[in-house]
This record gives sequence, C-alpha cells and structure tokens, in this order.
Amino acid sequence: MKRNKGTLAFLALSLVLSVSAQKNNGGISPQMLQQIQSAYQETPADKAIRNAISLNDINRLAVNWDSKNDFDTYFSHRVNSKGITNQKSSGRCWLFTGLNVFRAKAIAKYDMGEFKFSTNYSFFWDQLEKSNLFLQGIIDTRDRAMDDRQVEWLFKNVINDGGQFTGVFDILTKYGVVPAEAMIETNSSESTGRMSNLIGLKLKEFALQLREAAAAGKKTAELEKQKTEMLATIYRMLVLNLGEPPTQFTWTRKNAKGEPVETKEYTPQTFFDEFIGGDIENGYVMLMNDPTREFYQLYEIDFDRHRYDGKNWTYVNLPIEEIKEMAIASIKDSTMMYYSCDVGKFFDRDRGVLDVDYYDYGSLLGTTFGMNKEQRIRTFASGSSHAMTLMAVDLDANGKPKKWMVENSWGPGANNGHLIITDEWFDEYSFRLVIENKYITPKVKEVLKQKPIRLPAWDPMFQDEE
Repeated sequence: MKRNKGTLAFLALSLVLSVSAQKNNGGISPQMLQQIQSAYQETPADKAIRNAISLNDINRLAVNWDSKNDFDTYFSHRVNSKGITNQKSSGRCWLFTGLNVFRAKAIAKYDMGEFKFSTNYSFFWDQLEKSNLFLQGIIDTRDRAMDDRQVEWLFKNVINDGGQFTGVFDILTKYGVVPAEAMIETNSSESTGRMSNLIGLKLKEFALQLREAAAAGKKTAELEKQKTEMLATIYRMLVLNLGEPPTQFTWTRKNAKGEPVETKEYTPQTFFDEFIGGDIENGYVMLMNDPTREFYQLYEIDFDRHRYDGKNWTYVNLPIEEIKEMAIASIKDSTMMYYSCDVGKFFDRDRGVLDVDYYDYGSLLGTTFGMNKEQRIRTFASGSSHAMTLMAVDLDANGKPKKWMVENSWGPGANNGHLIITDEWFDEYSFRLVIENKYITPKVKEVLKQKPIRLPAWDPMFQDEE
C-alpha cells in the first residue's frame, strides 16, 4: 500500500507525540534509560557474581555459612510426640495440625504408642460443608450483580483444601472423628488438586443455575431444595474420590508397648467424646500478631468459616512478646498448640531450620532488603501460609526464648519431621497461635469481652493455611 508524504509526516508526528506523552506520563524516556544504564559500572566482583548466578540457584549462593556453625538443637522444654504425619500433595496442613494437637493429648491420656486420627474422614465432611457454604452464599446474594464484590469473591473462592483452626472445630464438633485405620487415605486425599478443581467447576455450574432460578422467580425454599439435590451430586463425587465415611467401626486401643488394651464399637461421635472431648469450640482462643492493625482488639473475619452454620474466625491481635509468653506457659504444661507462619521465608530445608540469618541476599546482590514486618504485610510480601504444631521452646537462664520447635506434617525428614525456629524468625514471620483458655492472660480475657470488629472476607491477610 502506498503512503503519500502527508501520511508519512502525520505518522512521524504521531510517533514524536507518543514518545513525548510516554515521557510526560512516567514512561522510560531515552534520556532516563541512558541515566539508568550509566549508573551501572561492571566490576570484576559483579562479573563473578553474574557468572555464578547464571549457572546456580540464587538461594544456594546466598546461604550464610556462618549461620550453620555451632547450631544447638537442645530444647529445655518439649512436649512429647509420637509419629510424624504427612499431608502429601495437599493443602490440609490446618487439619493435620489441629488433629495433631488433640492426638498428643490422647496419646498422653491413654499412654498409647504411635496413634493418628483419620484426616481423610474429616476432610470429606469439610469438602461437603464448604460446598454447602458456597451454594448457600450464592442463594443469599442472588439479588446482587455478578460484579458485586461479595459475589465475585464467592466465585473466586468456591472450594479449596486449605483452612484454619475454625474449620477444625467446625468439622470435628459436628461429625466427630475416627482413627486413621477406619478411613484410610486415597490418592485424591493425598493429592487433592484434580478433585478440588472438578468439584469447584461443578459448584460454579450449580451456582449459575441457582442464580438463573432466582431470576426466574423461585423463592428461597425452592432454591434450597434445588441446592440439596446439587449437594447429593457433590457427595457422590466425594465418595468416589475419598470413600464413604464410616458411621460405626470397631477399634482396638493399644498401649505404648503395642499391646492391646481394649476393643470397642464406636461411632465417630463417641470416638470424639472419648479421645478428644470437651468444648473445643469455646475452649480455645486464636491469637494474632498483625502489626498493621491495632493491638488489644478483637476481630472477626466475615464468611470465614467451614460450615454455613459454623463460627466465623475470631481472634485477638497482640504484640508478639505477649503471644510468646502464653505459648511458653502452654509448653511448660505439656500442651501443644496450633501455630501458623510464613514458612517459605529463610528456610533451610536440609537442616529443617527457619532462621532470618540463613540467607544473605543483600551481600550477594549488593543491596539491602529493609522492610519490617508491618511493611511486608502491607505490601503483600508476607502472610501466613502454613500451619504446624508448636511443641517445644528453648529458654535461656533468664527465661527468654532462644528457639522454638514445631511438629510438621510433611513426613519424615530433618529433625525427624520437626522444624526448628530461631526466636528472631519467630518474631518476624509468626502470625497465628491457637491456645487453650487456661493459658491466656487477664488482659486477653478483657479483650474477649469486646464486640469484634468485622473485617471483609477478601482481606488479603486472611488466606487459608495450606
């Protein structure tokens, strides 16, 4: 196609104006690019580092070898545990952690050897309840537009295998528990991705059908009847993937030597009553260290529960030092706790150690990384990602913590499946601790009397642990 001189002149002028507009609107102009490039002058050290990074993982090059020297693994106070669990390729850490807290108490109470609750059993009911939570949420918001913030959040968070301690008591108090032998793991429970994706896809289809039915004039009772039929489909999908949960079973309790002690018939609820028992819904308090929000306040996360008729996630926000004080009291009394953190930061997998001094990225890259905890949270650089069972602390002569230990759910490994956490790392990357009421301070008891400040379900700080 031929262009005349006028057309070419117009295009040239457009290009000049475009470049000028980019410059005025914050784009990288040629002059700015020249300034950026001239600021870098390669040194022999830079060349060596560039060559090293080109052929190696940055983490391997950034390891601070001084942090590996003379690392003491002794703990002054430790709760006994027997057997390590493994969530495999699933996001069920929250459920393993919650059950491990109760498992330790059951082992101690009955002097048992290695013993585990069935995570698959509780996970089955968790997935069914989350499906109902989503579909009922769709019914409740049926009159809102698809781009409404709540409706959009529902469709983006249909179902997953993550969660937090609220889900533990939501599921256990309603459906009881069973021993691991009564409902064993399956491929879909150990690798949940494909099943969750298919169930989520079906739930989205059902959600559109419910909204269409509501738009056609169907009332709440009719919609909920339709929802029940939909949940029957989800139930079948869960049975095919996870197996059908037992309603009654026979189980033999054994002592620490492996000798049979007692054989009984149980239901999931009677097994819960005998091996967990108590009011776990109201017997525990979640503590949070979130420096972006006011301390000594009670907060509630809207729609953050595992059952529609369950309890929203509620927590007390506190300085980290006060949380540690209560954690130490619990460990000294041989009681494990549900604990969550940003586990991927400064993690030495070979030794099973979380240590802020383990990686020295600044020296490698010739810069600094100076954000504090509050700044990392506000910029989405850090948040709780994983739950584990806090079970040990090492105190110095003045009673101050030097390091901590958690029982993880990643199977055997360094420290026999446990992770060691330096106290400095604990301060920077710990977020949640669930503790029994008897260990909380009078100040926390007063905070619990407050009317909670309700936060939206989509608050970025409150993602499920995986």
